[in-house]
Amino acid sequence: MTEPAYRRILLKLSGEMLAGDQSFGIAPDVIARFASEVRSIRELGVEVAIVIGGGNIFRGIAGASRGMERVHADYMGMLATVINALALQDALERQGVNTRVMSAIGMEKIAEPYIRRRAIRHLEKGRVVIFGAGTGNPFFSTDTAASLRAAEIQAEIILKGTKVDGVYSADPMTEPDAVRLPHVRYLDALQKGLRVMDATAISLCMENDLPIIVFDMNTPGNVLRVICGEPVGTRVDNRTN
Repeated sequence: MTEPAYRRILLKLSGEMLAGDQSFGIAPDVIARFASEVRSIRELGVEVAIVIGGGNIFRGIAGASRGMERVHADYMGMLATVINALALQDALERQGVNTRVMSAIGMEKIAEPYIRRRAIRHLEKGRVVIFGAGTGNPFFSTDTAASLRAAEIQAEIILKGTKVDGVYSADPMTEPDAVRLPHVRYLDALQKGLRVMDATAISLCMENDLPIIVFDMNTPGNVLRVICGEPVGTRVDNRTN
């Protein structure tokens, strides 16, 4: 068994990744694989919290751009994250991983209310905690929710699982000369508009000296490699080199 480099982490997943090759919804094979990846790091004794987006079901910004009132659209997006959280909980528990879903919006029938001290206690007892409903406020993304929750539970690092293998100097889909950056400073990410997280989330991480690793979640075993300290993806922090 490999010694992990971190003892408490927050994993940020985009909702779109749950759709797999579909345009929307939840692909059973994808969510089962993600659950297996989480189980592998729990078996190392790592305390795991998760924030998951809702873009595979509904995106608030997209709804607002089509004429819907932004606050209503954002609340609908928050509800979508709870659906994904419950789906991930089911996938994890099918693999024997004790899990709790905590929601920033009260819905006691299906999720616990978010209480910081209770969340930390769940982590200490070895349960995976999935935070749903974002921050509970409109105009804030799930990236910001991830940064906020990570700071609150005193996570050592945020792992942002994406469809690409790190942060690039430009959009690799449109710029063939774009290169992957193994390391980025918070200020550079903000000033250059690099696609790490939104500005509010990055600023929150910078203020709390909370590092971020952006990596390809679709490569099997990558989460375990990051946890064990291998140089996977792009690291974002305050270091100068």
